[in-house]
Amino acid sequence: MNADAQIRAAVSGVPVPVFETTAFTKPKLLAEAVVAIVTTAGLHPRGEAGFVDQGDQSFRLLPADGSNLTSTHFSPNWDRTGLTADINVVFPIDRLHEMAAEGVIGAVSPVHISFMGALDETMSAIRLDSGPAAAAALKKVAVDVVLLTPV
Repeated sequence: MNADAQIRAAVSGVPVPVFETTAFTKPKLLAEAVVAIVTTAGLHPRGEAGFVDQGDQSFRLLPADGSNLTSTHFSPNWDRTGLTADINVVFPIDRLHEMAAEGVIGAVSPVHISFMGALDETMSAIRLDSGPAAAAALKKVAVDVVLLTPV
């Protein structure tokens, strides 16, 4: 059995929530949109509280410039070599600033979000608590589009 088939078999029994309605909005054109990054790299500013344990479903606010960040991601299976060499591998903030300068996107959000990706299968706290709170933080600064960078 190849690796893809093994992963599919391992997660095939994980329950998936079913929602009665699906939210839909028509976003602005990218050239007019404020764009934020949401990553699962477990990033946080150095000197601030990191993620406390495997399964931590809280989030951290990240600054617009992406400077002075570190990761407290708990997964032993995640290769951090790329992150160590260039933060843009998991948090492509420089690319967003370039796209804004070129007019491809309207602006870079002043706030970005990081979750820690080593989570249990329920993710109930993200669905019911930290996810809506993170969305509210982005809405507060008028974010139109989110670039998700899962690890």
